[in-house]
Amino acid sequence: MANNRNNNSNSNSNSKTKKVVKFRRVKKKVCSICAARIEEVDYKESNYLKRYITDRGKIAPRRMTGLCPKHQRDIAKCIKKARIVGLVPYLVE
Repeated sequence: MANNRNNNSNSNSNSKTKKVVKFRRVKKKVCSICAARIEEVDYKESNYLKRYITDRGKIAPRRMTGLCPKHQRDIAKCIKKARIVGLVPYLVE
């Protein structure tokens, strides 16, 4: 009886074909600030900073912006400074 169970399970697994999943290599994002060789990000450039703000007014995460950690911190500081001065809104309506 145990042999029948093993034989049945083997025959079922052989009849099913397994899908072979091939993974594509994901192209690594390059930091746009490093690529443009920008020395320093200025908080007064509100049009440039708006690229890194979501449609709801939040600071976009690194996985969306593609920035390196150093420049992501700099952008976040500049956006916060621009919000205090009033160049960039806290909330987008």
